[in-house]
Amino acid sequence: MDFNFTEEQELLIESVEEFGRRYFDEHTVDAMYTNHGIPVEIAEAYRDAGFALMGLPEEVGGIPCDKLTLGIMTEKLYHATGCMTPFMTAMLATADVAEFGTHDQAMKIIEQYAESGMPVASLGLSEPGAGSDNKAMSTYTKRQKDGTYILRGQKTWVTNGGNTPYMIVVAKDEHPARSNESMSMWLIPTSLDGVSTTPLDKIGQQIIPFVDVFFDDVEITEDMRLGNEGEGFLLLMKNFEIERCLVAAQSIGLAQACMDDAAAYASERYAFDKPIGANPLIQDMLAEMETILENSRNMLYKTLWQLDQGQSVRTQAALLKRYATTGCTKVADMALEIFAALGYTTATRVGRIWRDLRGNQLAGGTVEVMSYIAGRQLVKHYARR
Repeated sequence: MDFNFTEEQELLIESVEEFGRRYFDEHTVDAMYTNHGIPVEIAEAYRDAGFALMGLPEEVGGIPCDKLTLGIMTEKLYHATGCMTPFMTAMLATADVAEFGTHDQAMKIIEQYAESGMPVASLGLSEPGAGSDNKAMSTYTKRQKDGTYILRGQKTWVTNGGNTPYMIVVAKDEHPARSNESMSMWLIPTSLDGVSTTPLDKIGQQIIPFVDVFFDDVEITEDMRLGNEGEGFLLLMKNFEIERCLVAAQSIGLAQACMDDAAAYASERYAFDKPIGANPLIQDMLAEMETILENSRNMLYKTLWQLDQGQSVRTQAALLKRYATTGCTKVADMALEIFAALGYTTATRVGRIWRDLRGNQLAGGTVEVMSYIAGRQLVKHYARR
């Protein structure tokens, strides 16, 4: 297996790193965390660089690339910026519309994005009583005599939900009973009557708004449906693997930023007349941090490569997401420990990144759910025949 980046990937990495250097100084990042959003000029620069169109079909104005390149770009982007931005989740929502929607639906999203540079679509899946237990979902649509539909229910933990003009909503068809497994996917304008949001207060990921969304007898039409009736959850399942890979890539990039800071600090901070990096205990922490990063990165690249080969990666993506998100949180935690009391202040970014990384252990399915997905497959795989 060739572990070298291609020439195109090298150029992409250079562009991403330049983007991070130009727009993400600590003063700007602090302002984004305070204001709970990204400035328009940064969103426009991201758009102009073409990063958000990576991986999308050329026929809708995208820049086709393989999944491995997409993962490399995501990792390097979050390393270069050193903060949790809404870019990755917005990209996933746009990709869902491009893959599952009609050409007109995809172009509507892409064209609006091209105008503003800001995230255009968000995803409404989780509910107060239905996270990983999707059968417990109670948001539903009811067909009316005139051919329209009424949408009722509530979604929670909707990333970017308060800011996007469209929302991808997965809802049960006709009634909310647990026994009803027929679900459809819809692209809903958030400006419709009956759609309202309430912000969620979080301890981390402050740049990205999370909201509860309420649908109170919202009238929607057939042309808002993504894909076919009853196939909503199947469509959503198709992209769980790439989502989990990109959450891992995001975590690796941010944890690498913590590694950079902690290792540099270990050579600069003196105690007892020598750098703290000369202390075997500090060296052991740095070695553990680097091992976690290398293992996570290798798992990420291998899983994305397998995905590009058309192989099933359900187990691998779950193992990757479980290992990388917990491991990267540990890297940030050890970085904070190396900084000692200074790491517990706002004078460094490692505490902020630790809080952001802790949230990624929940994104795309909790660590426990990843263990369940992978574990039951591993029991079958290793069973004696």
